[in-house]
Amino acid sequence: MIHLDTHVVAWLAGGEIHLLPPTLRRRLNTDDCAISPMVELELAYLHEIGRLTQGPERVLAELRRSVGLQVDDAPFGRVTGLAATAAFAFTRDPFDRLIAAQASVLGVDLATKDATLREHLDFAIWD
Repeated sequence: MIHLDTHVVAWLAGGEIHLLPPTLRRRLNTDDCAISPMVELELAYLHEIGRLTQGPERVLAELRRSVGLQVDDAPFGRVTGLAATAAFAFTRDPFDRLIAAQASVLGVDLATKDATLREHLDFAIWD
């Protein structure tokens, strides 16, 4: 399984798969894909401020069909507890902290272009 960061979800929904590296594109075809519920919230926020033209319901429905995207249901208390630790203090972005902590709780890779996440987390990948 691989977790997807919000920008990956937005790019996939927008048909911009060319923005993803080839190795990640292959993994989308072979691995189960999931997101943290925080990705859905961040998509809603981005839609509200006009950065996305479609709301999260539409984006996620399309990706459920096209790549079998799932929303992860790891216990929120475990995720927030981990996100509040020093291991995630390198970022002040609450979305990033929770999205990364969710992947960490499950022990799965997080596909993200975010250089800060990749610098600090060995499971954050972009290749």
